[in-house]
Amino acid sequence: MGGAQSLALPLGKGPQNVGCTDVMVGHTQQGLFLRLFYPCLPGAGAQQPLWIPRYEYCSGLADFTRQSWCWCAPLLSFSIGSCRVPVSWNGPFKPHSSGYPLIIFSHGLGAFRTLYSSICSELVSWGFVVAALEHRDHSASMTYFCRAEAGREEWIPYQHVPQGQKEFYFRNKQVHQRAEECVRALQLFRDISSGKPITNILPQDFDLSVLKDSIDLTKVAVMGHSFGGVTAVLALVKEPSFRCAVALDAWMFPLENALYPEVPKPVLFINTEKFQTPESIGKMKRLSSRNSQTKIITVLGSVHQSQTDFTFLTGKLFNCIFKARGTLDPYKGLDIISRAALAFLQRHLNLQEEFHQWDNLLEGVGDSVVPEAPFCHSNL
Repeated sequence: MGGAQSLALPLGKGPQNVGCTDVMVGHTQQGLFLRLFYPCLPGAGAQQPLWIPRYEYCSGLADFTRQSWCWCAPLLSFSIGSCRVPVSWNGPFKPHSSGYPLIIFSHGLGAFRTLYSSICSELVSWGFVVAALEHRDHSASMTYFCRAEAGREEWIPYQHVPQGQKEFYFRNKQVHQRAEECVRALQLFRDISSGKPITNILPQDFDLSVLKDSIDLTKVAVMGHSFGGVTAVLALVKEPSFRCAVALDAWMFPLENALYPEVPKPVLFINTEKFQTPESIGKMKRLSSRNSQTKIITVLGSVHQSQTDFTFLTGKLFNCIFKARGTLDPYKGLDIISRAALAFLQRHLNLQEEFHQWDNLLEGVGDSVVPEAPFCHSNL
């Protein structure tokens, strides 16, 4: 069972080269931490970032999966700690006079900012800027911030639901914090676009001011997976500048019923075959019944982790731990997800692209995709 695993993340299929950098602003837990994916200029010898950025994240994954960190964390580090993402680390930003549309991305429960590099890179390759947040509500398997005194790191571990506390109230408080972090992330890009000097407290060789005049803040969407999917839905309520949301296998449980009538913009729900419950689908249909532009589709042969990078790990060991693969080829699954998202984003951000060629996916028409949610076999 030992030996290094291979992470076969695909290159983006669009015309843009993809770069990324990490951004941390503020010296408190109320600041922001995100991985920024962006179109970049081609360059020879570009460094590729690690997929798991620090050993501490291996410890967090072990805790989240309720494995013993004393054996699981070293095993994870040994097996996947050297895997890299096929993008250019701190690559030179490619300016765009008309401005790139912006997506704020919210991760799922127990995940963190790097675990959706495949879908983020794919979208960027088609001409978006994507800010993948690392939430600080104790829903990431691990995260941290840097205090002002000598940059001292303070780690924020994953927190299971406390004994005796109802899960809904615990998760509902988290989803509101997460949605507010999405709003603050958008404000960060407003500040950059206005010329306000922003200090990235991480020692990165990337000047955030290069983004000024290259992001179109009239074309902004919010996206997420699982807990991040419902976070994206709630963010539509909290921030009118988000014009639509893409929710990947959204975990609808934490959102209070009173807020459903308040969701003002369309949502694309892209579900997997093996995760959703009738109750969760019913909540999605409450939104689609109020807005004809809200769409629900299901990708056949997929499981919940099919929409994360874990599905691209080769080897039986990690497929066993993370249950990361269904019967659908993961590369085909990524194509379906990204193309449906691109068609939806073109429609609701008024993009002048050719993404409408995939409009059929929004109606659940195509190979390995069906409309709405005919199967509700949940692993919850």
